[in-house]
Amino acid sequence: MKNIKYMITSGFLGAGKTTTMIALSKEMEKRALSAAVLANDLGAKNNVDADYTAMEGILTAQVSGDCICYQHEELIEKLRRLSGIGADIVFSDIPGCGIGALDHVYLEIKRRNEDEEIELLPFTCVADPKRLKMIMPESKDMNLPEEMKFLVDAQMKEADLIFLNKTDLLSDAEQSFCMDFLRKNYPDTPVFPISALTGDGVGEAADYILSHPSEATYREIGYGSEKFLAAEEKLSWYNQRIFMEEKDGKNVDFNQVLEDIFEGIRDGLKMEHGNVPHLKAFAVGEGKDYVKASLLGVDYSIEFSRRLEQEYTAISCMINARAATDAERMQAIADDVFEFILQKYNLRGRTFFMETFGMTEEGKENGGRASRYD
Repeated sequence: MKNIKYMITSGFLGAGKTTTMIALSKEMEKRALSAAVLANDLGAKNNVDADYTAMEGILTAQVSGDCICYQHEELIEKLRRLSGIGADIVFSDIPGCGIGALDHVYLEIKRRNEDEEIELLPFTCVADPKRLKMIMPESKDMNLPEEMKFLVDAQMKEADLIFLNKTDLLSDAEQSFCMDFLRKNYPDTPVFPISALTGDGVGEAADYILSHPSEATYREIGYGSEKFLAAEEKLSWYNQRIFMEEKDGKNVDFNQVLEDIFEGIRDGLKMEHGNVPHLKAFAVGEGKDYVKASLLGVDYSIEFSRRLEQEYTAISCMINARAATDAERMQAIADDVFEFILQKYNLRGRTFFMETFGMTEEGKENGGRASRYD
């Protein structure tokens, strides 16, 4: 393949990694560089972000089933395939609880990359000002397990470059406070303020990315430590693809349906003292009509990146939840919510795909093997 530029984007759940990769891809297009996004997540190939990115007109591929840290051969194959169809630069993410990709991906590529077909761009962490408050001096309570603080800090320690994202939501004073904190606590790492949503700062960030290849050197961040394992034990994944159809053929406002689903999951988690660091839904109508909704925690407002412009009699919807509760509880809450929603809107529903698992749950990757304890 031709030489291709490659950048990993990390960051905690809901930081805006996908929106950042889309913004960077569009910025690269302005510079006559063809960009692609390689979406990565745990679980099977039912990824809201991949479908959303493709609808935004970005060349998109997926590596699913596990983090790219453990799928090196498939990652290289996908990079070669994207390069073969014209991509000059590929942005990929890792799951929002993930650390260790600098070591497991960048250093591995550097070791094998004898013909230098892959140019490693800065390993970049996207920081959300709201999540950042978890580790700032005031240590704001985010209703997330205390163990999550380790992940937020470790992701930035691992990075060659940090983006303070969502600056459109900050006052000048708030932005300065966050920037000062990042520069003080990660003094060897350049920090750029950006709004991936509005595009502010993305051009300057792209200039840096293209002119500063990654040194790809090992950093000790606590990967595999007790703190890392304790944090992962607190998280579960829930993925569903459901087809919903109005029984009498009437049009339905599916924007409101999704909003009610989110509110139901929020209420259920609150009752169980759980949280959902990132809940996402995506559905497509006719043509380019689609809806993308997100919830970044039980105490936050639902965010719509876009709403459906029309009502429909039926729609296929994808739901991804990354929850701070156990997998069985998350599934039970979701089941109750969907049962209520189907009745409320006179819908019949058919689930074509559903999976739920804890991050460290036994059996998740056993491939049918049994366990035995003596």
